[in-house]
Amino acid sequence: MATAAPTEPQRRNPRPRADAVRNRERIVAAARELLVEYGTDLPLDETARRAGVGNATLYRNFRDRGELMHHVVLSVTDRVTDHAEKALAAEEAGESGAFDALRTFVHAAADERIGALCPTLHATFDKDHPDVLAALDRLTAGIEELMRRARAAGELRADVGVGDLMVALSQLTRPLPGTACLEFDRFVHRHLQLFLDGLMAPARSRLPGAAATLEDLRRD
Repeated sequence: MATAAPTEPQRRNPRPRADAVRNRERIVAAARELLVEYGTDLPLDETARRAGVGNATLYRNFRDRGELMHHVVLSVTDRVTDHAEKALAAEEAGESGAFDALRTFVHAAADERIGALCPTLHATFDKDHPDVLAALDRLTAGIEELMRRARAAGELRADVGVGDLMVALSQLTRPLPGTACLEFDRFVHRHLQLFLDGLMAPARSRLPGAAATLEDLRRD
């Protein structure tokens, strides 16, 4: 039987080949790691090398550093939000307690290299792009609900906000400068556990200042 000819929209917007999709995913994954290490001075040559592609392939997919950062931020945000929603679903199903759901989310978010979200707070990044705002709103809603449930269960101290959690996650998942800290990753979950213990109610101390929101961080 003859194959139907592609329609006009299909000719204008052909589906990308599987290898092209894989290359794009590898580039974004490599850039995510390097954003954590280098911040917004993301080295594009090293990104291509670490992704196992040539520079031409990188520029064929992303016209400049800003566009690549944009897609890294969206990728990390979506993946972290998925973890928040899975933790919420597990809590709703009775598979975990409210604070345990929050704890599960925090450790999963750390594995996504959430420190790569720091460029959203940098003045040179288009942090007000509609796609970024929508992704961050979805992320904020998921984390706020996790924290609300833990607080309602009497397990989370009342004086912390989403911004406080995100600051700690970002700082604890970013390697310290210097070659002496190359194996930093093996300490991340240990130190996150110490941080999470400090979030539990009843609080052992009174925190200075006010609870931080993501909007507070984006305004700074």
